[in-house]
Amino acid sequence: MASVFTKIINGELPGRFVYEDDEVVAFLTIAPFTQGHTLVVPREEIDNWQDVDPAKFAKVMSVSQLIGKAVCKAFDTERAGVIIAGLEVPHLHVHVFPARNLSDFGFANADPNPSPESLDEAQAKIREALAQLG
Repeated sequence: MASVFTKIINGELPGRFVYEDDEVVAFLTIAPFTQGHTLVVPREEIDNWQDVDPAKFAKVMSVSQLIGKAVCKAFDTERAGVIIAGLEVPHLHVHVFPARNLSDFGFANADPNPSPESLDEAQAKIREALAQLG
């Protein structure tokens, strides 16, 4: 059975994408820690990050770094948080989000119901920052 992320990648479920290539996508989470919280996901369903081919993992992390730069630029922060939890969905994903302090690093603090306007604004800001970064 396809993961929820595969369904988003395949267009079966909606997603607010900020980045796509042949191997990796990045889209906003529906439960953000902070505005701009993005998930970086390989197209291939891989459950456990320790099982990823090193070259593919490097690609996921390279895109995560790019998204980190973009969320810092888009939301005027010095740092982006990164978490690989792997417990919520059995499909490798890297959480990348604007971080101002340690309290931003917490699933308990995630917003379970962000407004569509907030998500649309975040998507637009990240896309614009990515375009500026080249």
